[in-house]
Amino acid sequence: MISLLLMLQVDQTTFDQPTYFAPVIIALFVLGTVLSLVAAVLGFARARAFGAATRWFAFAAVCLLLFHVHILLFGFGVVLQNRSIVFPVLTFFNLFVVLAAFCAIMGFIRLTNPR
Repeated sequence: MISLLLMLQVDQTTFDQPTYFAPVIIALFVLGTVLSLVAAVLGFARARAFGAATRWFAFAAVCLLLFHVHILLFGFGVVLQNRSIVFPVLTFFNLFVVLAAFCAIMGFIRLTNPR
């Protein structure tokens, strides 16, 4: 986290990024977003048939989808060099991961209690 803050202050011309960096980041970002969306849609579609645990796992997928939106907003702020966007977003960077973990825990708790 501290290294990320320091990276915002370092002159960007001194970094020589590898050629694979941008395609890998973009591909993983898009793949993670699409898979989170599919997991959320399937989870909510099947929640009625499989119970409350499935709904909690769908909520976890939605939180991961919101995490991707959060990363996109952070990148938007960095590209614009707008610190009024970057630092508030960076403050709550891990919020949606924590919420997704909580929802997954609740899903596992509901799995152990049959209907």
